[in-house]
Amino acid sequence: MSVPQYRKVAAAALAAGLGLSLAACSTKSDDSGDAGDKVTITVDCQPVGAQKELLKNWNDDVAEFQRQNPTIVVKSVSVGEQCNNPPDFTARLAGGTVTDVFYGYMTDLQQVLDSGQAMDITEYATKDTIPTWDSVDPALKEVFTDSGKLYGIPVKNYSMGLIYNKALFQRAGLDVNNPPKTWPEVRAAAKKISALGGGVAGYSEYSAGNTGGWHFTSLLYSQGGQVLTADGKKADFNNAAGKQVLQNLKDMRYGDNSMGSRQLLQWGDLLTNAGAGKVGMFIGAPDATQAIVSQFQGKYQDWAMGPLPGQDGPAKATLGGGEGYFFKKGLSPEQVKAGLKWIAYQKLTPGKGQFDYARAKPQNYPVGLPQPLLFTNGSDAQKQELDLRKANANVDTTNFAAFEANPVPIKGEPRNAQAIYAVLDGAMSGVLTNPNANVDALLKTAEDKVNQLLAAES
Repeated sequence: MSVPQYRKVAAAALAAGLGLSLAACSTKSDDSGDAGDKVTITVDCQPVGAQKELLKNWNDDVAEFQRQNPTIVVKSVSVGEQCNNPPDFTARLAGGTVTDVFYGYMTDLQQVLDSGQAMDITEYATKDTIPTWDSVDPALKEVFTDSGKLYGIPVKNYSMGLIYNKALFQRAGLDVNNPPKTWPEVRAAAKKISALGGGVAGYSEYSAGNTGGWHFTSLLYSQGGQVLTADGKKADFNNAAGKQVLQNLKDMRYGDNSMGSRQLLQWGDLLTNAGAGKVGMFIGAPDATQAIVSQFQGKYQDWAMGPLPGQDGPAKATLGGGEGYFFKKGLSPEQVKAGLKWIAYQKLTPGKGQFDYARAKPQNYPVGLPQPLLFTNGSDAQKQELDLRKANANVDTTNFAAFEANPVPIKGEPRNAQAIYAVLDGAMSGVLTNPNANVDALLKTAEDKVNQLLAAES
């Protein structure tokens, strides 16, 4: 997840945009293929109506894409928080209401395959449909590949670090150029920030909607732990590393009262608070700062980022992941090619869509962040994207200097990640809502549930 990016949406509109209802996510037979010489595709995760500039950009891109490709009709479907809420995504899969071209996390491949709704697009993903395809990082392609068959196209990736509010750091007497490098330092800084009062949380954390499990995983990686055993058959977090993760949070939440009283936060909840200047630190990807500005009315000059802290020194690893688009099984070859061309235009072309930095800059949308890094270092597309990013940067890139200068080894998300994250939400919510929570018991319960989940799927 990135802000979810991301599934990174604050509004709850389920079917905004071009007048489509949620039922329109399931393509009807009368518009699933050619209409005369037209090919129609439905695509989800159009920005919600509250994101006016992003929505306008999307619609402008659709119009320009259709002008350049007059035989293709793109029907946009906004499903609001369902593009940022894993349980809702699972419900859409189970209900058969996914669009022709549908958004998912890198962790969603297995459940998409299990749903029987994934289409093999291997033969269609070429330079003819995606001109920059050869520049896309092979490791990201591999994430959407199973048994040599490609089922999705990567459109974003990320790794996590410590995001912090420089304005609150200054008010608390902390060095804005020297963010905490260890969890004890995070704890000490959080105490100073929360002492400012006014409802400010020194450190904030997720614990619901699978986001708690997602962050537990990154915190566990920082300790050198792993969620599953090497063979992927058993849980491997009920140990010293897992206990340290929960103990750190319990100490901050109830020992120091530095995490605020409101818990059970999901993605939009935390970033709403951050945008209001009420969060001193949290872990996230660079594009979390984009969401704070574009969706939650924050100021990008307030935010900076350092590497993910470790326990007694640099973090042992950090979580990396991202998102992409899948294709619904049963599409015609023409529809698949049309969908790939749209993704190429909107997500994988320097200077267009998400890489249209010249458009984003005057809109006050942060440009210059070290993300998304989709292209192989040194490739033509990577060079073009980097040049455009530097030329249009409207953020102080020194705010991300500590993050970029101190890279932490990236570790991917576990198998069956979303189902496991849902279980681990319980451990996170338990330690953040109950002052008498037993860390050992929380981890044992989660371990048992994850092992049952894995056994049922083996």
